Amino acid sequence: MKTEELVFVPAPGRGHMVSMIEFAKRLLERDERISITVLVIRLPTPSKLESYVEELAAANSNIRFIDLPSVDRPSPELSSSIEKSASVYIEKHKPLVQDAIINHVLSDPSTHLAGLVIDLFCTSMIDIANELGVPSYVFFTSSAAFLGLMLYLPVRHSLKGTEFSISDPDSIIPAYTHPVPSRVLPSFLFDETGGYESMLYHGTRFREAKGLIINTFAELEPHAIKSLESDKELAPIYTIGPVLNFELDKNPDFEKIIKWLDDQPSSSVLFLCFGSLGGFEPPQLAEMAAALERSGYRFLWSVRAPMPRDFRTRQIEYTNFSEILPEGFFERTKDKGLVCGWAPQLDVLAHEAVGGFVSHCGWNSILESLWNGVPIATWPVYAEQQSSAFQLVKDLEFAVELTLDYRFKNPDKLVPAKEIEKAMRCLMDSENPVRRRVKDIGKRAREALMDGGSSFISLGRFIEDLLAIQK
Repeated sequence: MKTEELVFVPAPGRGHMVSMIEFAKRLLERDERISITVLVIRLPTPSKLESYVEELAAANSNIRFIDLPSVDRPSPELSSSIEKSASVYIEKHKPLVQDAIINHVLSDPSTHLAGLVIDLFCTSMIDIANELGVPSYVFFTSSAAFLGLMLYLPVRHSLKGTEFSISDPDSIIPAYTHPVPSRVLPSFLFDETGGYESMLYHGTRFREAKGLIINTFAELEPHAIKSLESDKELAPIYTIGPVLNFELDKNPDFEKIIKWLDDQPSSSVLFLCFGSLGGFEPPQLAEMAAALERSGYRFLWSVRAPMPRDFRTRQIEYTNFSEILPEGFFERTKDKGLVCGWAPQLDVLAHEAVGGFVSHCGWNSILESLWNGVPIATWPVYAEQQSSAFQLVKDLEFAVELTLDYRFKNPDKLVPAKEIEKAMRCLMDSENPVRRRVKDIGKRAREALMDGGSSFISLGRFIEDLLAIQK
């Protein structure tokens, strides 16, 4: 019997890749009539993503991975806008994606092409699905509220015709319960060099998809999901999360970090981590170090260099923390804290010693923290993290506000130690009601994935709808 083959096209980023693969695994576990091929777009410069994809392929032999040939790097004039650079780079792969589908999927007598599942940055691939006469589905790796923001862009643009300005009044965006201040909108919405144009394009094309699959769950974002479902011109919404970013690789520091946590009291450790691309210059690191010292809390601190401003440039790593942190910091905190580069985030958040998380508010990180019942202090850095932090604090009340409008492009705007320490104390306060709410939503996240749970049912509905189209 032929299987119904879905072709996945993830964006070339670790967080995007792993979420889609975890979703693919769930589909295969749920229904043996489905098979999956993943078309791998490589980054334009060598990166750890390559070895990570190899590990994913080795660990998931029931998923076919096909590496696409390399294409020309984005031109220098695009480098000022990461969103534009990424979108143009991905679109260059369109003929390669089509060739791979024709040569490896359509030519396979054991499968029938059922559709394309594409990343939110890969909407240009909808053209290929249309040419091949199959449905396309957008896999949205962020929140339902952010999807609502993306869908709002074409509506606003038809009235305003231009980018946002930081001086704009608050925006009334249906997917958010509160008016959204301009200062917490993603940087790309102010970008005149292509970022706004690129995301407007994606937001417009989402409406062409046959379905929108979101890494969230009904109990987490009831208002945003209801807002999307009430849009009669929008394709069906499938909330299948949380899809968690389980680590495959175990860095050499893994054992050291977990052993250190094992020696700490329950809920006593403050974990600071800002994602694979989130980092800070030494002046801001000094303010963070001062806040940690003054607070007196035990801490695990993942210290990374800032992400490059040029999409084509490889991110550097700090190699000697003593050179970038204040003199004497390690001696004064040796009994209280541990500083590392890479950190096994999900393993750390699952550890009983961790009591709070200072986070960049990437959506994967938010889901991982809520899953483990760990409250967050918000410190967004890039992408849509400002709006996610705003939603988490104001709409959902699952986080403590540290900052909502920090941006890596403005490194001279320091968050002072006094503000950082205040948020840390609020976060670690055992009487803070946020802690109870986060514990509760963590339980509901697990229930959503169980048989009969909201995400379990939504995934089943997606499979039914997919297979019904093929008949």
